[in-house]
Amino acid sequence: MCSIFYVEIWAYVANRRGGSYSSTMVGELQHLVDTTGRRLDRSVAIDDVQIRLLAYNSHDSAVDSVRMNSVLQRNVSREIVDFIYASGGREALDLFTVPVNEELGLTLGRVGMPIRYRNALLGFVWLLTSEGEVDEDQAEVLRRTADAAAMILHREQLLDELSRSRERELTRDVLSGERSLREDAANRLAEEGLLAAGPAVVVTVLLRPGDQSTLTERDRLSVAVGVDQLRRRLPRNSAIQLDRPDHSLLIVSVAERSTQTHLDSLIVAARERVLSESGRQNIECWVGIGEPRTSVADVRESYEESRRSADVAQVVKVLGNVVRYRDLGVYGLLAELSEDRLENSIHSGLQSLLSHEDSKSEALLATLESFLDNAGDVKRTSEALCVHRGSLYYRLRRIQEITRADLANGDDRLALHLSLKVARLLDLR
Repeated sequence: MCSIFYVEIWAYVANRRGGSYSSTMVGELQHLVDTTGRRLDRSVAIDDVQIRLLAYNSHDSAVDSVRMNSVLQRNVSREIVDFIYASGGREALDLFTVPVNEELGLTLGRVGMPIRYRNALLGFVWLLTSEGEVDEDQAEVLRRTADAAAMILHREQLLDELSRSRERELTRDVLSGERSLREDAANRLAEEGLLAAGPAVVVTVLLRPGDQSTLTERDRLSVAVGVDQLRRRLPRNSAIQLDRPDHSLLIVSVAERSTQTHLDSLIVAARERVLSESGRQNIECWVGIGEPRTSVADVRESYEESRRSADVAQVVKVLGNVVRYRDLGVYGLLAELSEDRLENSIHSGLQSLLSHEDSKSEALLATLESFLDNAGDVKRTSEALCVHRGSLYYRLRRIQEITRADLANGDDRLALHLSLKVARLLDLR
């Protein structure tokens, strides 16, 4: 089956307004299918590339459950989309047939005509095979209908891209370092109905290959598509998106309680979408969430926090894949320092343990970290590590020998504990 990824690009580029199209475009397409339907005396429908219904005419012919759901819900399942594309929809330049598939609810076959503008696929015009074969005269009518639909859909793309350019400009301004520029951009976003005024938070999404390879264009589009899915699932005009070369960010208005309630689950779903769209095995997605600010004009700091959270999460794996800035703890403070200062601050004893060539050095590091995380409690540490107390005491003595630190001394324990956090942040262990 073809990848849904290519289908989603139209949704990302040309469907930025909460999953809806302009009333002008819909009206023109409706007039087009009505006219075509009368000429052919057949049921006619137009879908976009996601097989979401844009227009259909009234006709007496029987329809199947897929068409009914398309009419009622304006979309169909991914399985149906994949089946249509696997039946030739992706490559078709002229008429093609989608066969019956009763398992998917396609109890009636379709004859499709691709809608293309300069070879870019924008959608399909459909007839039902149950109404008879399509002769050459009818095929020519369908070609002219597809050409007319292509002009309408392409114009919608251009208009939408103009609107997106304006949104990107204002989003960049609201994140700028100049206060007056941020305030003006925040006011314009509210006035133009792009983002509601009031409290807001920033979400940053990063995608990183585990093999240190560079991000591909598909990787970047995957992040953009995943974040766009998150935006479209939020209430209308409650989020704006900005895609940058190595990450995408979303400014979310959290004035409504429902937005705050559902944001976490929507972020998890968006992260999963990014990974599935990328299609790469050795790749990971990290999401950082900044702290809310009382005004859109102040979200620059939330953006910096969200970016820092995502960066730290990449290195400190114990934090998870989705990290709020307030949950960074000491890592948030340490992340504000330069790498040189951090590396120079590592306790010399821990440096000795990190560089110690011993088959048990990893076990000693894990023991030290668990011991310090459990506030020096031997019972809890032995339970956490699943080792006998005698073995634990032996490891602790060995750690003291290598580090030349006194684990009974509070200052030494604090220095080692912070150094362990720094080592994680610098990915030294």
